[in-house]
Amino acid sequence: MEIQEFGKLQDDTKASLLTIENKNGMRLSMTDFGAAIVSLQVPDRDGRLVDVVLGYDKVADYETDTNAFGATIGRVGNRIAGAKFVIDGRSYALDANDGKQCLHGGFHGYHKRMWHYEVRKEECAIAFSLHSPDKDQGFPGALDIIVTYSLDEENGLHIRYFAISDDATPINMTNHTYFNLNGHDQGNIGGQEVTLGAHFFTEINDEVYPNGNIVSVKDTPLNFLEQHKIGDAIDADDIQIKRADGYDHNYVLDAYTGEIRLVGKAYAPETGIGMEIYTDQPGMQFYTGNFVGDGTKGKTGAVYHKRGGYCFETQGYPDAVHYTHFPYFFFKQKTAYEMETIYKFTVK
Repeated sequence: MEIQEFGKLQDDTKASLLTIENKNGMRLSMTDFGAAIVSLQVPDRDGRLVDVVLGYDKVADYETDTNAFGATIGRVGNRIAGAKFVIDGRSYALDANDGKQCLHGGFHGYHKRMWHYEVRKEECAIAFSLHSPDKDQGFPGALDIIVTYSLDEENGLHIRYFAISDDATPINMTNHTYFNLNGHDQGNIGGQEVTLGAHFFTEINDEVYPNGNIVSVKDTPLNFLEQHKIGDAIDADDIQIKRADGYDHNYVLDAYTGEIRLVGKAYAPETGIGMEIYTDQPGMQFYTGNFVGDGTKGKTGAVYHKRGGYCFETQGYPDAVHYTHFPYFFFKQKTAYEMETIYKFTVK
């Protein structure tokens, strides 16, 4: 493993770049700012290492970034309508940083914080910890969080979350890495193929958050039950596609029991790199980078554009605080929140 300097924030705080590697040469680099994935190098069909995630060369760019590249998201990921919710008759106000909605925790989400880190060399892991005080982002309860990233010897990237609060609070964390299995600098992802184990999705309104309806993917462009190219229907004449300018939808994952299972796959025919997604969560936001600004300057001289990467954000359903029929991750005092997601890489 390696620890390197990663530049400074505007207040002169120094950030670090932490790198771990498994026996196959798969390399994961992360920064303690936002507990964010900076680089993930995996072998292609010719044994060449390919960096498959979008990111930046220095921490200053993560500080000003609006895309949440590689970031750890919390306290509640995705959107909360009206930037408010009620627990036990008490209303809590949040940051309205996405129109009238709260997105990914607000203006100062966990992806905009310095995290403490511990390198666990014998486990090929990096553990990040953060203390989120009571009323942080507007949420009740002081929360202590540990997020652990590790590589196994089968080229799996494991992300494990643990949090505990001193008061009742909603928690719904996720990771916001943008993948491009041809390489982070290889442009549009329309030719890559995806399969999603989800017969339903949560329908969105004009503001791209759920309207409460759970809808079948059958006969819609959101159907990924069979593997096909992302670009096949990404510009379909369909109101759900038009509202998000592509895919930015929560999929209702099949066979949810709280246990980890295979929920999706991605594949790039050009490199032969495949990825399997495993999680114990009920939902997953499939987002195709529709709002990445054209000309975004990324790492190693790359220039990113709209739809240059895609996210698989494993999660509870967005805006679950407002819908009793959505899985709602509400944790009472001293009740532990735990979840896990695995991104496993293959070649063929």
